[in-house]
Amino acid sequence: MDKEMVMQWAKMLMSYKFALDEVSTKLTILNEELQFIQHYNPIEHVKTRIKSPESIVEKLQRKGLEVSRENAAEHIRDIAGVRVICSFTTDVYRVYDMIRSQGDVKVLEVKDYIRSPKPNGYQSLHLIIEIPVFLSDRIEHVKVEIQLRTIAMDFWASLEHKIYYQFHEAMPTSIREQLKETADMIGALDKRMLGLKEEVQRYSESTFPKASAMTLSPPAPVPNLK
Repeated sequence: MDKEMVMQWAKMLMSYKFALDEVSTKLTILNEELQFIQHYNPIEHVKTRIKSPESIVEKLQRKGLEVSRENAAEHIRDIAGVRVICSFTTDVYRVYDMIRSQGDVKVLEVKDYIRSPKPNGYQSLHLIIEIPVFLSDRIEHVKVEIQLRTIAMDFWASLEHKIYYQFHEAMPTSIREQLKETADMIGALDKRMLGLKEEVQRYSESTFPKASAMTLSPPAPVPNLK
């Protein structure tokens, strides 16, 4: 890869970095606003990452596509990634509703692996959004992948990822089954903690009706945008 091509790829990835900055800022503002108004923040923490040029090239080659910046922008939707960790499943859908309500955010795709987990037990809500990045001489519409999950889901996914890369495709059946069982336990734990939170809220509302600030509403249905 010559110097000019390196500069072109760096320029492209810079736009993705700016898109991540915008998404992170939006999430911070929404979280702090809810903390100020309702004394409750649904987001525990946010992680961001950008794929390396080597990873992008490898993915294009796996897809059988010519290695180019144009193909990368068109066919790889997770060059820029944001992982949003929430306390409860209701917070996941609440944050999703807040993201899709932003006027400059276009939701391109939604995959709900919380209501419909993957066969291995993986749970998360995946979004592909498009967000405008205002540069000095143009506006670029950049795709960003957002993964929303609870603390428990993130714990499981992180360990499963490490175990998977120990075995790759040759993971023993017994370990695969134990991971699936653990994922089911994680799902049950999330439900139990949510039930506990709702019980605490009901107690607070009956005992201190004016002091209770947290409000829960059923999560809105997630449209199938595949």
